[in-house]
Amino acid sequence: MSIPAPEYVRAIAPYQAGKPISELAREYGLDAARIIKLASNENPLGMPESARAAILAELAEVSRYPDSNGFALKAAISRHHGVAADWITLGNGSNDLLELVAHALLHPGASAVYSQHSFAVYALATQATGARAIVVPARELGHDLDAMRASIAVDTRIVFVANPNNPTGTWLAREEIADFVASVPEDVVVVLDEAYDEYLEPSQRSDLIRRVREHPNLVVCRTFSKAYGLAGLRVGFAVAQAELTDLMNRVRQPFNVSSIAQAAAIAVLGDQAYLQRSYESNRAGLDRLQGAFARMGLDYVPSHGNFVLVRVGDAARVYEDLLHAGIIVRPVGNYGLPEWLRITVGLPEENDAFLRAFERAMGRA
Repeated sequence: MSIPAPEYVRAIAPYQAGKPISELAREYGLDAARIIKLASNENPLGMPESARAAILAELAEVSRYPDSNGFALKAAISRHHGVAADWITLGNGSNDLLELVAHALLHPGASAVYSQHSFAVYALATQATGARAIVVPARELGHDLDAMRASIAVDTRIVFVANPNNPTGTWLAREEIADFVASVPEDVVVVLDEAYDEYLEPSQRSDLIRRVREHPNLVVCRTFSKAYGLAGLRVGFAVAQAELTDLMNRVRQPFNVSSIAQAAAIAVLGDQAYLQRSYESNRAGLDRLQGAFARMGLDYVPSHGNFVLVRVGDAARVYEDLLHAGIIVRPVGNYGLPEWLRITVGLPEENDAFLRAFERAMGRA
């Protein structure tokens, strides 16, 4: 039997997540407790205690549906970022929000613009709607905003911009992003994906949530999965003016953010001590990894996220050697970067263990 389905759906290559620890342990006969995962840009500090306490307090209510509108979490985000609560859309992670914008605005006959070497979900969300993808060549492995602006077509409905960008770690200054948003036609929506903003130096962090007031065609997406340490709970939010927020909520699934996730997110928003620890630990880890790559004479992209992209040549072999050593990193051949690996910043002992195994693997090249 051949099940009828749109060809644009059949053409989608499913998202490739980082290899789980349990899978590597089964495949290679390794002790799961000794495996180090540096593949998925997760926070190595683990869940903050503030979130743990909030989750335990919420457990008694899990037999009931969560607040579909997320009133308390929206109120906390509103206070924290200084935006109206009714301009906030909650998502099952920021991936969900990217897909909500796509489903609200894209369709066969429309197009979306995004950069080469940018987050894979932009392509997946575009393909899933049957829209046309306009992929703009990268400039120094990052966004070329001038070329992206020039690539906007009459049928373009969305431009996706990641800042900092995953998987390359490149970053554009606030002024560059602001000028770009102001130059885009008003009927084209700019989706600004700021999943890694909290890892930037304080002077570099985005103020574009506030700029949403100036641009009815701007959506800013944030996540609790990275610096806030809640990747497994899947919770994020988007900020946009009322018309766009209304459209996103029309295609949003009810109860898309669990009660436990909402409670934990409220708790970590007020946990500035944990966020500062995340930032400081990440800066030290970046310095350790990038310094080692420089001493080894390897090309790497100076990173503004919690990961580093490094050129290793035979990436498939180096990746496999690291797996045998019980260390999971991320190959990025599916991003058009077959000679590169992306390494998430871990704890100091994890970074050191990775570098020992990495130097052995590179020595065999």
